[in-house]
Amino acid sequence: MKKQFAQFSGVILLTATLFGCSSSDKERVAISANLDAQQIYEKAKTSMRTGNFSAAAQLLSALDARYPFGPLSNQVQLDLIYSYYKAGDTPQALATIDRFVRLNPNHSDIDYAIYMRGLTNMEVDKNLFQDIVSLDRSDRDPTNSRDAFDDFRSLIQQFPDSKYAADAQKRMLYIKTRLAKYEVAVARFYMRREAFVAAANRGRYIIENYPDTDQIQQALEIMVESYDQLGLDDLKNNAMKTLKYNFPDSSFIS
Repeated sequence: MKKQFAQFSGVILLTATLFGCSSSDKERVAISANLDAQQIYEKAKTSMRTGNFSAAAQLLSALDARYPFGPLSNQVQLDLIYSYYKAGDTPQALATIDRFVRLNPNHSDIDYAIYMRGLTNMEVDKNLFQDIVSLDRSDRDPTNSRDAFDDFRSLIQQFPDSKYAADAQKRMLYIKTRLAKYEVAVARFYMRREAFVAAANRGRYIIENYPDTDQIQQALEIMVESYDQLGLDDLKNNAMKTLKYNFPDSSFIS
């Protein structure tokens, strides 16, 4: 009797392993049910329509692995990119994008893939604490923001008529502001260390590279103070003149 109970328990355990609540349930169910490519794809699309992008990604990943060269292959990969992005799995999204671009450089939707790479890099750069408690973390590493900027710039240069180009342009301006804030944070760090030459150079870099952002006033103020500390009166006066003309309400103007 005990032996029968042990065997029965083993069956239950196996069933739970195959059909329980593990992260790969959808993939296992799809494969074990012997669904064809179209049926799996329809299940994945249903999951996408209902906002269950984690389930969609599992199904699409299984489909991509099972039919890597099928008629649905390219569309599966594009949907997989979006599902990974919406599910918050940015490493897998970037890996899938890079693979798609590498294998399909002339695909009609290559502009979409590049656009999604920009969005995904922006997502990587988001700071959880900043979003939740509104902390300004402009000093955090902007590598992914720079990558996103390059992605959007590449999209606009290669596909100026793309339907994603206008949004990419807007996002580039947002990223410029983020990068300019980072430069301001670094400049202020240098000022605290009394590295005034480095601080002034950062201020000038902001003016030269991000003139259409709202960080110009701070950049000029950093330059005025740094040049004053360095005793470079001509450079200080030039920076002050520009500051007065553009930002007459600045507290640096006496």
